Amino acid sequence: MHILYTPEDRFAKLPGYPFAPQFVEVAEGLRMHYLDEGPAEGQAILLLHGEPSWSYLYRKMIPPLTQAGFRCIAPDLVGFGKSGKPARQEDYSYAAHLQWLRTALEEILPAGAALFCQDWGGLLGLRLLAEQPDRFSAVVAANTFLPAGDQPVPDAFLQWQAFAQSVPQFPVGNVVNMGTATVLPPEVMAAYDAPFPEERFKSGARIFPALVPVSPEEPEARANREAWKALEQWEKPFLTLFGDSDPITRGAEKVLQARIPGAQEQPHAILEQAGHFIQEDQGRVLARHVIDFLSD
Repeated sequence: MHILYTPEDRFAKLPGYPFAPQFVEVAEGLRMHYLDEGPAEGQAILLLHGEPSWSYLYRKMIPPLTQAGFRCIAPDLVGFGKSGKPARQEDYSYAAHLQWLRTALEEILPAGAALFCQDWGGLLGLRLLAEQPDRFSAVVAANTFLPAGDQPVPDAFLQWQAFAQSVPQFPVGNVVNMGTATVLPPEVMAAYDAPFPEERFKSGARIFPALVPVSPEEPEARANREAWKALEQWEKPFLTLFGDSDPITRGAEKVLQARIPGAQEQPHAILEQAGHFIQEDQGRVLARHVIDFLSD
């Protein structure tokens, strides 16, 4: 497997991102980058991003969370951010992402952490939660779901899959900008483009939409149905914080609330002026909700 690493100078002076880089090896020659900010003895929160973002997405949430005494651990999934990027799309799979993340968390995440997950952060994080429920103390799900291939797939999502595979130049910064309720400044869009100096660095970003299970026969769809059985037994606190302007996951919060016991009688919220990338639109408001939820 040929692995690419983005030159470090691409990340120089990113606005609002002063955090120290950390790395953990998740396979031979493959390193995952992560942030570890806040007091070492504080309650740990695992912050998982999705497609096609990276830990830069959490730059607005980390300062208020650490100031409140929490420890924030925010990995860059393989293929994104400062993490290694396998060069071939064939090197990526749902199962591979789970294994890479599982290996990293065994080393970097303390027991009893809370999980905050958005987009693919939920497709991965909720699977790991189902596998290791004792490892987590609480969950915040934001604009995410765990698909099992048993629901109709919107045409818009199929178009997104085709676009990601076929567009000559995959416009990462523009994709994030289109998924927000506010218009991103050029320097912020450039920060989302920073991990990808050339198209050959984008194999992971391009293939991610195609890895979502859309039919019940897919292996990961079957695995996700098994994971749902575990989630339907989860009685620890489970909070949903969704954006009011996200057409991708709209309504998924109701399913999570109905099927997961720990979601009962929680202070769920729909945040105003918040698109799919809810951390970008309402990062500090999200952090306040998380602080109140975990403090209770």
